[in-house]
Amino acid sequence: QVQLVESGGGLVQAGGSLRLSCAASGRTISNYAMGWFRQAPGKEREFVGVISWSGGDTYYAGSVKGRFTISRDNAKKEVYLQMNSLKPEDTAVYYCAAGNYVATDKGRFGYWGQGTQVTVSS
Repeated sequence: QVQLVESGGGLVQAGGSLRLSCAASGRTISNYAMGWFRQAPGKEREFVGVISWSGGDTYYAGSVKGRFTISRDNAKKEVYLQMNSLKPEDTAVYYCAAGNYVATDKGRFGYWGQGTQVTVSS
């Protein structure tokens, strides 16, 4: 019902910034909470942040709070993850996801993108 495609990943130096985008198709994302998750090689997919359907509520993992910002534009059917002050430990494949509720558990999200690689060098 919802297709999600991430873009904007790449290689960046530690301390730099990067903005990821998630484009939705097939259905409007207006009524979905949108989350960002990441997965490093050999690691579990972990929560990064989530934004409510209205954009009025956001929650972040402690490791990224103050550095990352989630926003959304329902008219454009896009969600963004602005990443500042990047650290090598932020290196991972980043995924966007859609769900019916604001949550931090990846199991609560029913739709997922294919992921985009973010690599932060020392």
